Amino acid sequence: MEKRHQLSGVNLFFLWFGAAVSVAEILAGGFLADLGLVRGLWAIVLGHAVGVALLVLAGLIGFNEKLPAIMSTRISFGRQGSYLISAINILQLIGWTAIMIVEGGVAMNAIAKALWQFNHPAAMMIGIGVLIGLWVFWDVEGFRYINTIAAVFLLGLTVVMSFVLLTRPDIAAATASRSPGLFGMGFELAVIMPLSWVPLISDYTSLAPSRRAAVAGPLIGYFIGSCWMYAIGLVGAIYAGTSDPTGVMLAANLGLAALAILVLSTVTTTFLDVFSAGVSLLNIFPRLSRRWVAVLFTVLGTGLALVFPIDRYTDFLYVLGSVFSPLVAVLLCDYFLLKRDNRERRADLAATISLLVGIGFYYLIKPFPIPVGPTLTTIAFTALLHLSVRTVFRRV
Repeated sequence: MEKRHQLSGVNLFFLWFGAAVSVAEILAGGFLADLGLVRGLWAIVLGHAVGVALLVLAGLIGFNEKLPAIMSTRISFGRQGSYLISAINILQLIGWTAIMIVEGGVAMNAIAKALWQFNHPAAMMIGIGVLIGLWVFWDVEGFRYINTIAAVFLLGLTVVMSFVLLTRPDIAAATASRSPGLFGMGFELAVIMPLSWVPLISDYTSLAPSRRAAVAGPLIGYFIGSCWMYAIGLVGAIYAGTSDPTGVMLAANLGLAALAILVLSTVTTTFLDVFSAGVSLLNIFPRLSRRWVAVLFTVLGTGLALVFPIDRYTDFLYVLGSVFSPLVAVLLCDYFLLKRDNRERRADLAATISLLVGIGFYYLIKPFPIPVGPTLTTIAFTALLHLSVRTVFRRV
């Protein structure tokens, strides 16, 4: 691999830190407000410790095999079996693109309205879509430098926002007034977010120059960034009384700094979604242009953002948990435990059975108040199931 196509450990750190700094993560952290400050922070840290560990293991496969994320699923599901995973991943990435654009656009509109009486949320969404489309043309060579600069700027603005929120004297009083929530729910929402990146992390770790860079970059960058965003959402929701990050930023009187955070964070994070959606489609149709496919997905995501019901955001997160928790269990078991490699096969029945049963198991246990949430429980169940299914198929 030529050096100019590599992403260093520093590049990967800032890439994944920038991916974590987003309105969606602040919003998710705000949903944990009913846990209170202390229990909410514990749920954030423990949930991310588990989720990011699994994310990094998935990225390590891409580094070892020098494969993009979706191509690495051929290790378990075979060549044509990975096409189904590609289709699922494209759908979830278009969904994420829409969520990021609508959240960023609505938040930017609220701040612009407060500052300049500008009230055109659809125009804001379209503007974000245009910026993302332009960003796509920089490809790996561009975001290696520009994303690092943007992430450094985001880091500074995030420090300012955190300082303003944490120095408000009425946060502690607001925290005390909260009724206790279910810890498992908070842990679940913290685990799901890192897992949602599993189908695309190897698109970037496969470009790392060393194992240390492939592991340390996303591990440190995403863990710090995502925990930080969740904590801002948690504290802001307790103080401002809403999980809407716009309310948090307006309550903190951040003004133009908040607008800058929203623009940069939305573009840097959503770029990863459309870029990897293009890679997923290339797994099925390798002759297409990745750059133009990514532009197409940007247009589709922007159009969906104009009609997306954002109140269904948590439902979307749970759908991701139901699919990607058994998926990561199957892939990690096959690669690290069973040393399985199905890349030369068309499909694999055992992996497909384990995935489908795991999805069904997730919805079966989801209504119950499990202390660690349904995602981690499903991962453990699917791993044991898959080991058993592989044993049975081997004997047969």
